Amino acid sequence: MKKRLGCMMAGVMALSMLAGAATVQAEGVELNVTTTFAGEDGNAQNFKDAVAAWEESTGNKVNDASATSDETFKARVEMDFQTGADPDVLFFFNGADANSFIEAGKVVSIDTIRETYPEYAANMNDDLITPSIVDGIRYAVPVNGYWEAMFVNTEVLEAAGVEVPGADYTWDAFLADCQKIKDAGYSPIAAALGNIPHYWWEFCIFNNGDVVNHLTIPASIEEAGAWVNGMEDIKALYEAGYFPENTLSATDDETFASFIDGKAAFLIDGSWKVGGIAGACQSDPEDASTLDTEKLDKFTVTYVPGKGERKATDLIGGLSMGYYISTAAWEDDAKREAAVSFVEYMTSDEMVAKFAQHTASALKAAPEVDESTFNSLQVKAMEMMSGVTSLTGAVQDLFNGECRVSTFDGMPQIVTGEVSAEDAVAEGLAIYNGQ
Repeated sequence: MKKRLGCMMAGVMALSMLAGAATVQAEGVELNVTTTFAGEDGNAQNFKDAVAAWEESTGNKVNDASATSDETFKARVEMDFQTGADPDVLFFFNGADANSFIEAGKVVSIDTIRETYPEYAANMNDDLITPSIVDGIRYAVPVNGYWEAMFVNTEVLEAAGVEVPGADYTWDAFLADCQKIKDAGYSPIAAALGNIPHYWWEFCIFNNGDVVNHLTIPASIEEAGAWVNGMEDIKALYEAGYFPENTLSATDDETFASFIDGKAAFLIDGSWKVGGIAGACQSDPEDASTLDTEKLDKFTVTYVPGKGERKATDLIGGLSMGYYISTAAWEDDAKREAAVSFVEYMTSDEMVAKFAQHTASALKAAPEVDESTFNSLQVKAMEMMSGVTSLTGAVQDLFNGECRVSTFDGMPQIVTGEVSAEDAVAEGLAIYNGQ
């Protein structure tokens, strides 16, 4: 069966050729390209295949300096720009991590490129391309994004007599379901509050605010009602016994295992967890052919219960990375054509579909996808995403470093009442606003 997804979705497609891309007039150009498609990244092989196809089609060569995305990688990219070792094309974050090289004029804006190549990124919805926080200008052409939603062990729900939540799931309905699940002898929520409280921190704040103001960090504790109330909601869930008994001491891996093993019902996590759940349903995590399809069929993904102004279908997510063309490559007559060609190829409708799979994209028109090429959880994820009403970025990505310690590391103290939610939030805000 084939299905057409909304413009925020994409599916796995066959590798396309260079239709619609800029024509490279000279062969033999070498591009220095740096991306995060390396190591255990799910698209590492897709990237290698795409590079090989582009090289064969154009006669050009890619010097691939891709590496796993971590703080060391980010520092290396920043150092490359500072020392004049600028990559020609860079796939990188479009938030604060890019500030230094954007402020230094080291990359070229999409609008500047369009002055010479009017069709550059023309297949993208500009409203979905994230602008730089430095100047509000768009530099990076996105490929795949992310979303955060609620995964469900349907076997646990069935045992507890609870229906799989839908698009109209409310916080009150969620609390009622949690009580039923607890009464049936299961943990309603798989979460390690002493290790990874991130997702509940984010959505509980979101539930006490709205889409418009979620990414606005309060200037003072007096303006932080949504944040304080969000922490109080997590405390209430803890006091009701809706987290595992060892939630304050367990690791995220341990609570995830309890979810997989049918001991917990709900798990809030990111789109990357689709692969993690599938891997946990394989006898060999490295070999997709060993997937236990019956086991995987017991899992689904749905919306996070909504409260107040936030609808359940308003999710955290977005397009946090994209392809940049450096100023050095743009000002090199030979490399300019090749760099544009490479980015256009990597961000074509077909290629975005291959990389994005069940996550978000900025495509104006998503290609058809053949659902038979997906596992059951991937199909369910795409169906869930087709009903999303908005994607809002994670405020924790802006409120990072020491700012988060009092409410992230301090979550056990908040839920047990050793520290008040107001004091914990106030401490983090004081650090953020004092920077």
